[in-house]
Amino acid sequence: MTFPQFAPVRFSRAVIGALLAASLVFSPFVALPASAAARGPDSLADVVDQVLEAVVNISASTTVSEQRSVQLPQLPPGSPFQDFFEEFFGPNGQQGGGQGGGQRPQRKSSSLGSGFIIDSAGIVVTNNHVIADANEITVILTDGTRLKAELVGRDAKVDLAVLRVKSDKPLKAVKFGDSDKARLGDWVIAIGNPFGLGGTVTTGIVSARNRDISDNSYGQYIQTDAAINKGNSGGPLFNLQGEVIGVNTAILSPTGGSIGIGFSVPSIMAKGVVEQLIQFGETRRGWLGVRIQNVDGTIAESLGLGTARGALVADVDPKGPAKPAGIEAGDVILKFDGKDVKESKDLPRLVGQTAVGKSVEIVIMRKGKELTKTAKLERLQETEKAAKADETKSDKAAPPLSRKVAGMEVQQITDELRKKFSIKDSVKGLVVTKVEPNSVGADKRIAAGDVIVEVQQEPATSPDALARRIETLKKDGKKSVLLLVSNAQGDTRFVAVSIE
Repeated sequence: MTFPQFAPVRFSRAVIGALLAASLVFSPFVALPASAAARGPDSLADVVDQVLEAVVNISASTTVSEQRSVQLPQLPPGSPFQDFFEEFFGPNGQQGGGQGGGQRPQRKSSSLGSGFIIDSAGIVVTNNHVIADANEITVILTDGTRLKAELVGRDAKVDLAVLRVKSDKPLKAVKFGDSDKARLGDWVIAIGNPFGLGGTVTTGIVSARNRDISDNSYGQYIQTDAAINKGNSGGPLFNLQGEVIGVNTAILSPTGGSIGIGFSVPSIMAKGVVEQLIQFGETRRGWLGVRIQNVDGTIAESLGLGTARGALVADVDPKGPAKPAGIEAGDVILKFDGKDVKESKDLPRLVGQTAVGKSVEIVIMRKGKELTKTAKLERLQETEKAAKADETKSDKAAPPLSRKVAGMEVQQITDELRKKFSIKDSVKGLVVTKVEPNSVGADKRIAAGDVIVEVQQEPATSPDALARRIETLKKDGKKSVLLLVSNAQGDTRFVAVSIE
């Protein structure tokens, strides 16, 4: 295959002279400050020398049973060789299945990662996924010393783990910095064990902050273009002061190698998690007991918020701390413990990072007024299932009066409709019996069988009352109506429906 040849561009001396003269005329574009013209620090060697010994390699080994399938010969029924083959290979052809086969072969599966020492007594931080399910963990120092490690604790949601090693001599340690002070464009250094090549140093900048790359609601990651590859997981991301401002944990790559998009757990979050893992062996997160949803522009308009902000409370757990604090469904949480809740995903992170048992002030918006509530946080039980609402028997069937609103036919719930749509007895309101395609209701993913529980934060009592309420809102100049919609199982959400 031949490649096209690109001829170099040549200029005459006269042209070059003209260009040089022009550059002198347009001097603002030439006389850049030294800091702006520089591509970065002259050298990072001093910083690297300061921290390198604190960065370690992590070797995690997992012992697994190995099964080998053997294709058994086709034997006629009642063959005397049937018992012979099953004794050695098992009834399904798995080698080592019978008494004569003995135990199944064992093999070790190893993974490599990175970590860093935060206490000279031997406390090491790494990623949870580096050591997950490992039977044996070894920490390898920069001088090649191998130290057996014990697991102190781990947090799968934030992907952090803490190890402890014993050494005959004090170990070099590094400290956490303040990741909140890191600005876009700040220089950072990543050190780790990519592809088993320990002690590798790469540099880049803080490309972005507060990246949400997972569905656990706790992560607000730092994005960097410092090269991070397989094996860098668990390694530190340093600022130019030699402080750890992030724990490298993930990359975005179609090839498995660095393309300049890596993510680190910010130190402001990692430090709190690490402290709890050292103290308790687990993470103890705060729990408020609310189910929330995001506030979009339409919902903000219907609630009189102005701009879309905060976290809209869709439901309150009757056993949670939000209930006695006086927080209700329909409230919009604007501030939590003095910190702004700009969007709904901010709230779980703020609550989760707050100490269990702490009393916090919560600023809410309710029907156009700001109120302040105080809640004492309880502990989030990671495996706890949502509390089931008490179920009560439905009232007698009401007359089947129906109205059409926003392309939806709504009707009071009868025993027949409750049975038809499998609606729980605890769900009250107006059932949607039909939704027209391409209607406003369909656009909001309201379906037949959903139940309208509230209209503009007032109980939905009848189809007529719903129609009158919407007409009143239209006369008042409102462009949308806020509905609290429940599915048949009782899970609620707020939906702002256009009434223009």
